[in-house]
Amino acid sequence: MTINEFQAYFYKKEYTNFMNQLEKIKGHLKTINKHKIEVTKLCFRCHLYKQGLLHDLSKYSYCELKTGFKYYQGYRSPIDAQKEDIGYSLSWLHHKGRNKHHWEYWLDNSMNGVVAIEMPVNYVIEMFCDRVAASMIYQKDKYTDSSALEYYEKGRNKILIHPNTDKLIHHLLTYLSEHGLDATIDYIIKEIKE
Repeated sequence: MTINEFQAYFYKKEYTNFMNQLEKIKGHLKTINKHKIEVTKLCFRCHLYKQGLLHDLSKYSYCELKTGFKYYQGYRSPIDAQKEDIGYSLSWLHHKGRNKHHWEYWLDNSMNGVVAIEMPVNYVIEMFCDRVAASMIYQKDKYTDSSALEYYEKGRNKILIHPNTDKLIHHLLTYLSEHGLDATIDYIIKEIKE
């Protein structure tokens, strides 16, 4: 291989790597923007206007973007891929510590160890909107009104969540599965929202 051939090979490889990375960046931004828009719409429908506007803004921070750009796959959260790769995710620690719609935000150290604090109802409703939107975005045409419930039930026995919070989110996801999105939002507004 001549020097010119080596340079051409090297530049082609670098260009390909650059284009692959650019596609991951575009894909991640498209995914988080789409998710943000869907959650905002659902929050607005549930009369949670401020929460809809502020939902997941930390995803646009450097800490969370760099993980998304590196680990983007398009069919699941980059955080899961990062955890598989290095065993933890700093961007997840950053995210869950800034977003009250995650049950992990509501964990605290006590004299008896880590305890789960009951989430205020408006954040459980935002969690509902987040889970529904995430299921829609990642499952695309495979999404059904049971998708978010099925995902929640897969990991339900592995989480430390306050029993009342667990009961409410499970109830809302079950209601969605049985009655559809429009009826569930109507139910949230009339019966659940404080």
